[in-house]
Amino acid sequence: MTPFRSRSRLPRTLVVRLDSAGDVLLAGPAVRAVTAGSSYTALLCGPQGAAAGRMLPGADDVLTYDAPWVGLEPPPVTRTATRRLMGTLTAGRFDRALVLVSYHQSPLPIALLLRLAGIGWIAADSEDYPGALLDLRNRRAPHRHEVLAALDLARAAGYALPPGDDGGLRVTPPPRTTHLTGPEPYIVVHPGAAVPARAWTPGRAARAVAALSAEGYRVVVTGGRAERELTARVAGRYALDLGGATDLPQLAGVLAGARAVVAGNTGPAHLAAAVGTPVVSLFAPVVPAERWAPYGVPHVLLGDRHAACADTRARRCPVPGHPCLDGIGDAEVLAAVAALTDDPADQGEQTERGAAV
Repeated sequence: MTPFRSRSRLPRTLVVRLDSAGDVLLAGPAVRAVTAGSSYTALLCGPQGAAAGRMLPGADDVLTYDAPWVGLEPPPVTRTATRRLMGTLTAGRFDRALVLVSYHQSPLPIALLLRLAGIGWIAADSEDYPGALLDLRNRRAPHRHEVLAALDLARAAGYALPPGDDGGLRVTPPPRTTHLTGPEPYIVVHPGAAVPARAWTPGRAARAVAALSAEGYRVVVTGGRAERELTARVAGRYALDLGGATDLPQLAGVLAGARAVVAGNTGPAHLAAAVGTPVVSLFAPVVPAERWAPYGVPHVLLGDRHAACADTRARRCPVPGHPCLDGIGDAEVLAAVAALTDDPADQGEQTERGAAV
């Protein structure tokens, strides 16, 4: 029996996911399960994931903490930031917490702070011995997709998805963006990624956009404000450049209106899945596709899964020429887009190139 079943009220629960926007989106089904079994649910995110957290159905509040052990540019450890977090957590009067981490991460640093803030029951997947930091030390099933691993932890903690919830990715309805894209059908190419090893090089992305345009597809290129130079180069004279023109909800709207999205293993690929758009996933094998492939939508995985960089978690490609992704031919890209946009029988199923999710 889980600790809250004997209570007369449902618990106030904190869900922790301190990583990027894509990781937070993958936590969405687990957040909905927790919400169904809680009187109040807050989500604690890192600064890169907070905007995605605010788009998840179910969370009553989104708190932000820039953890010194997470992120590509972690902040220094300071007493001021730690005390601020402790004050926020204490004020939240949480009964329970679920700490969601990827398979290679430890939940114990944040579990220590949650415990010091007075949260009396904490659950997480942990390979490391947790001592008194966890009340539920869950063991992740091998080769589990991140979405399913998070749901497994929620279930072990006593939280289940509500009736009728299929467990897919979901965000609140995005705004209409036809004023940005125009009304004609289009394909999105998202060339950037926070981790360069997980995306095409700019020249290769530009050639793919030209090939798609030559095949008759209208192409929209998306990217953040810091990626305007990249998107301008990739779009060239062949595509509509929306680099820097959207915030995250607007990007969701652009992706929702697309026939398909071509992107690396990065947040927008998961955002596309959350709005139900098929994904051509340029998947560098630096992390395993079985854990981070697009979830719950038709998709095609492209890339050399057996390249020398496999499972290295490298941020920059360690192999000259970036062959795992830049070696993907235009014919493969065109075939993948055609498979996801032209054949109604493919809807709801992955193609032969896809990996099981």
